[in-house]
Order: sequence, then C-alpha cells, then structure tokens
Amino acid sequence: MAEFRMPSLGADMEAGTLVQWLVKPGDRVQRGQVIAVVETQKGAIDVESFEGGVVEALLVEPGTEVPVGTTLARLHDDGDARPVATPVVAAPAATSTPAPASTATARVSPRARKRASELGVDVHALVGTGPDGAITTDDVERAAGSKPSPADGMRQAIAAAMSRSKREIPHYYLWHAIDLEPALQWMEAGNERLPIAARLLPAVLLLRAVAVAVKQLPEFGSAWVDGRAVPPAGIHLGFAVSLRTGGLVNPAIHDCERGTLADLMERLRDVTARARAGGLRASEYADGVLTVTSLGELGTTGVLGVIHPPQTAIVGFGAITPRAWVVGDAVVPRRVVEVSLSADHRVTDGVRGAAFLRTIERALQHPEDL
Repeated sequence: MAEFRMPSLGADMEAGTLVQWLVKPGDRVQRGQVIAVVETQKGAIDVESFEGGVVEALLVEPGTEVPVGTTLARLHDDGDARPVATPVVAAPAATSTPAPASTATARVSPRARKRASELGVDVHALVGTGPDGAITTDDVERAAGSKPSPADGMRQAIAAAMSRSKREIPHYYLWHAIDLEPALQWMEAGNERLPIAARLLPAVLLLRAVAVAVKQLPEFGSAWVDGRAVPPAGIHLGFAVSLRTGGLVNPAIHDCERGTLADLMERLRDVTARARAGGLRASEYADGVLTVTSLGELGTTGVLGVIHPPQTAIVGFGAITPRAWVVGDAVVPRRVVEVSLSADHRVTDGVRGAAFLRTIERALQHPEDL
C-alpha cells in the first residue's frame, strides 16, 4: 500500500488546492506519471506519483485546499487483490473554518466547477445563490474578483521564502570576473553548422560549468535540513525564470552534468517554456540543489542572489560585456562575465567558495570538455 500526499513544493508552502485528478480508481500508474494538478501560490503544477501501482481510492475532491502532507489518494501493488474504492471523500480543509452549510453537499454545476478550477477558487468556501443554494458560475467569478491576483500570490510566496532566507541563513558573498572568449568562440564556431533552432546559447555553457563545479565540490549542492547539511542526490540545478505575469520560479533541470550540451539546451528551453506556460511538474519545484540566476540579458553587470531554502548556495551571472583583458603580455578586447556566489556559512566558507568559482572558470576555459 502506498499513499499519494500533497507535496511540499517549496519552503514557504503550507497548503495546496487539488485542481484536477488525471486518474480514476482502478487505473494502473507508473512511477513518475503525472496523476493530479495542484494549485499553489506559484500557479498550477503537475504532480507525479512517486510510486507505481493501481489507484485504490481518491480521497480529496477537486477544489479542496489541504495542508502539505495530506493523503490525497491510496495506491496498491499490482499483485495485491484489494477491492477498488470508487467514492471520492473530501479531506479536511487547510484552515479550521468550516465550510458554509449550503455547500455541505457540494452542489456545484459542472460549468461552475470548471470555471472554479480555471480561476483557482475553492468552491467549498462559497455560499451558492442558485436553486437550493447551488453554486453558480456567477458565484465563482464573483469570488475570483475578490481574490488577490496570481501575481500578488506569487509575490507573497517570494516574500515569505526570501524573508526566511535572510533571517535564518548566514550568507557570505564572493565575486569573480571570467574571460568567456574561449567558450564563446568555440560555441559560435559550432553554431555556424547548426540550424537556428538548434543553436546553443551562452546560458547552457554557464549552466554546465556550474554542474561541473557542483560535481567536484558537492557541498555547494547540499540542503540544510533539521540542523544539518544533507548531500545532494543528483546535480539538479534550479534555473531562475521570470514570469510574464510577474514574479519568478526556479525549476530544477535534472542531471545537468549528463548528456551533450545540445541535450541540455533542449531541456533548458523546455523547462523555461513550461514554467512560463504554467506546466511545471512537482519534482521540478522540489528537486533543485543549487539555483543559477542570470540577469545578463537585461544588461545588468552582476547579481548577488538570495539563497532559496533549503538550498545552501546560489550562483549569479551578469551580462557578457567586452572588456580590456590581459592575455600574456598584451592587453586585448575579451568578452567577460561577472559571476557571483552567495553561500551558506553554516555549510561552507570563503576558501571553498573561491575554489568553487575557480572550478567554474576552469571549465569555461575548456568548452570542448563540457
């Protein structure tokens, strides 16, 4: 028997709303299969099952907000001959406020339920104005109009996480300028042989170089949990993505040290597109071991990032800019990037941090090995 629970999708998340089930009792699911959609302050997120088996029962109705850790469904092994339970039972809400009496039977028109899912409205918190107290589409849209905008919710989530970070994590900061000319010339030469859609961007070189550094100095990918540093299970780098509606997310790109640069470029494009379209998976929110952020495309020289707990480091890249640079005995124009490291002093110190930045630099001097 396995239980599918409301996942924690960030240090600031206390509850989530089940928006939609993508399976039904009796369905056989595989490990990693998306089986539900959950709404948080960061938007709608596809949630995968961490176990394989057969769905025995769905325990929470769509539209219900429940605390992190609440059991949403039960699964059993394929060979377990348990009866399949078909009814869906509403789990207790995340708050202690009881639902209005008029919604005790959950009388919602299909159109109103669909609209509630689209707008992220909890139908159990509404008082219906339809026949016999039924909830109508007008009730849902009226409630949505009084809710904070998604951008407001996102900003609140960011404020909670970053306030906690600056309050609890003893940050230290290091800054280093890196000559990117060798890496960029190598990339540009390779891009000439590729169609435009398949060409590499500098971001993928930077991401792979950070992955190389985490592989060599894994303490920078550790998480601070229950008063101790927990080593990373894989090199899953968070990549900060700004959203068109405001705010940002830092979904994890899994196993950034593996595969070709072309493969990593494709995964970076895919994650960025899905983040902006609201199509991220729960594992992409939860698995990041270190975040990479870049404001270079906006022309910013550099950035000193704030660590996203429970991570213990964040790497920032500024704009790639031409600069006078000493090569041998000559001063020549080179394209240079400023890289910063914000790290948790409970886990690492400045000497190791300097080694981490130098490892990134060495990797970028030999792009053919990336």
